[in-house]
Amino acid sequence: MFRKILIANRGEIATRIIWACKELGVRTVAVYSEADRDSLHVRFADEAVCIGPPPSSQSYLNIPAVISAAEITNVDAIHPGYGFLAENAYFAEVCGACNIKFIGPSPEIIRLMGDKAQARATMKSAGIPITPGFDGVIGDEDEAVRIAGQIGYPVIIKASAGGGGRGMRVVRSHDELLTSLPAAQQEAQLAFNNGAVYIERYLETARHIEIQILGDEHGNVVHLGERECSIQRRHQKLIEESPSPVLGPELRRIMGETAVRASREIGYVSAGTMEFLLDENKNFYFMEMNTRIQVEHPVTELVTNTDLVREQILIAAGEPLEFEQEDIVFSGHAIECRINAESPVTFAPSPGLITAMNLPGGPGVRVDTAAYPGWVVPPHYDSLIAKLIVHHRTRAQAIARMQRALEALIVEGIDSTGTLHQRIIADQDFLDGRLSTKFMDRFSVK
Repeated sequence: MFRKILIANRGEIATRIIWACKELGVRTVAVYSEADRDSLHVRFADEAVCIGPPPSSQSYLNIPAVISAAEITNVDAIHPGYGFLAENAYFAEVCGACNIKFIGPSPEIIRLMGDKAQARATMKSAGIPITPGFDGVIGDEDEAVRIAGQIGYPVIIKASAGGGGRGMRVVRSHDELLTSLPAAQQEAQLAFNNGAVYIERYLETARHIEIQILGDEHGNVVHLGERECSIQRRHQKLIEESPSPVLGPELRRIMGETAVRASREIGYVSAGTMEFLLDENKNFYFMEMNTRIQVEHPVTELVTNTDLVREQILIAAGEPLEFEQEDIVFSGHAIECRINAESPVTFAPSPGLITAMNLPGGPGVRVDTAAYPGWVVPPHYDSLIAKLIVHHRTRAQAIARMQRALEALIVEGIDSTGTLHQRIIADQDFLDGRLSTKFMDRFSVK
C-alpha cells in the first residue's frame, strides 16, 4: 500500500479522496492555488503545497509545479481526481518517469480512449455497438458534407479529443453544417489544442446511460451497474441516478456484460466508465469511455455499498479486486443533484462569499462538498460547490427524500441551483421516469 498520496485536484473531489486515504491509513498532500489557500482540502490534508496563482493553467494544470510538489513531499502516488490532469496521458507518463504511481489507467489507454474517433473505431472492431457515423476524423468541408449526407440529418459534430460538451454541435441541415463545422473545430482547438472532429448520427430522444467499471492488474473486471445521466444542460450533467428507471433486468445484464467485454478488450485497469446512448427502442450504442473517477460516482457507491475511490487506490497499489461480479449486490435507489454556484434561472456563474450555509442531513442523505460559510467561491474554476445525494429503497422514496433534502439546503451570499433541482424533480416527466437528453430544453433560457 502507498505511504503518501498527492491529490492533484481541488474542491469536493479532493476532500473525497482525503477521506478514502484516511480510512486506508495513507497520508495525503494537498496542492492548491493562491485562490484556494483557505479551502477545506488544504485544511484536512496532512501536508499542503501552493503550486501557483489562481488560473488553472498556472496551477492545477501546471505539470512541472505538480510534479515538483510531489517530489519535495516524497509521495508514492498521485491521484488526479476528475478534470484538470485526470485524463492527460502525458501527465501519467511524467508520473511514471518520476517513479510516482499515477492512480488511473496507463498512458496508452488514456490516449486511446481520449481520442474519441479512435475509441469509436476500437469499440467497433471489438463488436461493441456504436452510433452510425464516420469511423475517422473529418478531413475537410467536402468530406463533412458527403459523410453527413450518407448518415442522414440530424448529425452531431464532436471533438475527437473532446469532453464536457466542447467542440460539439448538433446539425440539422446542409447550411447548418457549413457554419457549424468550422465553429466546432475552432472550439475544439481552443479547448483541447486539437481541432480534429468526427460526425455521427444524432439521436433526438436518447438517454445517456453509463456503466461503472473496475479492472485490476490481475485481469479481473467487474461492472457495478448503470447510472442514468440524461438530465443535462449543454451536455453537462445535472442529475444522475442509479438504477435507471428504464432498464429492466435483462437489458441491464446485457449492457453490463458489454461494458465488461469492452474493458477487457483494451486491458483496462482502474475505475472507469463506459458511456452509452439508449434510443427509444432500447438499442444502445457506445459513446465514449471516461478513464477516471466521475463526479456522479456516489450514486453507485450507495446502491452497491462500495467505496470506489478506495478500490481505485487499491488497484493502483497492485491489489486484486476483493470481489467478483456475483458478489456485487444492488440495493435501493440513489439520486445525485449537482449544486452549482450559478443562477437557477439564467445559469450565469455566481462566484463570491458564502455568507450562510446549511447542509441537509437525516437518514439516507449524503453531501459531498468543500464549501462552508465564509468561503469565497473563486471565479477561476468549475461552478460545482456541492453534490447532494440520497438513497432509499425505491425511486419514489428516493425522490421524496431528495425533495425534503433540497428544501433544507441553504446557500446564501451567492446564487445556487438548488431551486432549479426542486423544479426538475417535481416535474411529472421526471417523476414518471420519462427522461432524455432533451429533458432540460424547456427549463433553458431562450
